[in-house]
Amino acid sequence: MKFNNHIIYKAGLVVLMLSSCGKGFIDLKPKSSVTTGNFYQTAEDFRNAVNGAYAGLRLNGTYGADSYIFGEVRSDNAVPVSSGSVTDQDEFDRFYIRTTNPYINNRWADSYNAIARCNAILGRIDPIAMDNNLKARYIGEAKFLRALFFFNLVRTYGDVPLVLKEIVNSDDGYAYGRNPKAEVYAQIEKDLTEAAQALPVSYNGNDIGRATQGAAKAILARVLLTQKKYPQATEQLKAVIDQKQYDLVTSYADFFKVSNKNNKEAIFDVQYKSGGVGLGNPWPNSFAPQNSGNAVIMFGGGGNNTPSNDLVNDYEAGDLRKDATVATSYVNASGTTIPGNFVKKYFDVPATANDNGNNIPVIRYADVLLMYAECLNEAAYVANGDAFTYLNKVRNRAGLKDLTAAQVPDQAAFRLAMEHERRVEFAFENLRWYDLVRTGRAIPVMNGKATQINLVNPVTNQNLVFPIPQSQIDINKTKITQNEGSN
Repeated sequence: MKFNNHIIYKAGLVVLMLSSCGKGFIDLKPKSSVTTGNFYQTAEDFRNAVNGAYAGLRLNGTYGADSYIFGEVRSDNAVPVSSGSVTDQDEFDRFYIRTTNPYINNRWADSYNAIARCNAILGRIDPIAMDNNLKARYIGEAKFLRALFFFNLVRTYGDVPLVLKEIVNSDDGYAYGRNPKAEVYAQIEKDLTEAAQALPVSYNGNDIGRATQGAAKAILARVLLTQKKYPQATEQLKAVIDQKQYDLVTSYADFFKVSNKNNKEAIFDVQYKSGGVGLGNPWPNSFAPQNSGNAVIMFGGGGNNTPSNDLVNDYEAGDLRKDATVATSYVNASGTTIPGNFVKKYFDVPATANDNGNNIPVIRYADVLLMYAECLNEAAYVANGDAFTYLNKVRNRAGLKDLTAAQVPDQAAFRLAMEHERRVEFAFENLRWYDLVRTGRAIPVMNGKATQINLVNPVTNQNLVFPIPQSQIDINKTKITQNEGSN
């Protein structure tokens, strides 16, 4: 029996990835001499291990290279590449996903790989002699990251195995079945609440970009909002706003510039670094048009995550976010204008292919403001009240006029206004599909565009989660069951 595809990874399989070269926490390089026997002995070992847990965010299936397939291609925002992996991505776009789809498998495997790193830290750190405040921070960081990875899993698959301890013997993994999603969400809330108590308000120097107290509270608010726990989410969001650690950057486009990473709006990003050290962001090359040579970006593009015409047309006249986010043509080397939509939000000038310096935002302050507005509206619609104020802060930054009660006359209308605002504000930040699901709008929105999307199957409740990878069921048939309606 092969265990390397199982949900549980032996500690020895991941420990080689948990060391740092010491130039900053995103600069991670393996040390071949590290083993489970001589690792986890000192404070420095645990710093390296925590750094390795952060590196789990860059795995393809978590928040890294392939995450756009779940949040964007699955939605009405984007269509897949026109060649290459078209079948695998087309299954997401048109709702006929096989249980053997590689992207489904990679999200599962990479997420549990990353969770294993967090569990190893949490299971071994208590007896180690180190500064108590530092130990508390490392525990907080590991819990924050574990919560993020489980949040990805539960939104993607529904019920999932809730693995909260290090598994050294792969055979022990067979004991884990699928926990009800309510239990998974309860653990996510617990981890984030405890992380918020342990994490600092901010960092300096090479530690900038690590999880903060504000990041834990903001992500917790998103988790609570996903469960429609509006009063609890409101409390967390107000705490982040009142903290006054974050603000909108003046220019929407400036948020995404490599020269402006980890700015005052960035609550938590996946950190990338260009320079040929294996830490570059592939998105700018991946999203640039196919066959465009160096006209759009050096070393060409893959044509992935192509913006839909429906999204392009959803921007209001004068919305500054449109030009910062999408392009509808480019001029090639011979001076010819080539029509076609592509994402320009993450543009950089790479030194080599797929080696860009852009971070990928997980949550930023604009999201806190819009979630807060949403929660206020769910509590009670108030004409031109505070919900309008927070919504309009985001609109004004985009160069748009205030929405008023004359245009948005009731709670239902405010919900639709929020749906539009979130779509154009966070386009290609992997939120669209999950926003549609949590608001109960995925089925009517996607079926309403069935002809445009060329759906293979109508969207139903069964499509609101993704199939469990067939490989996981094959490995542990007595414990791991398939989601209803999956093929």
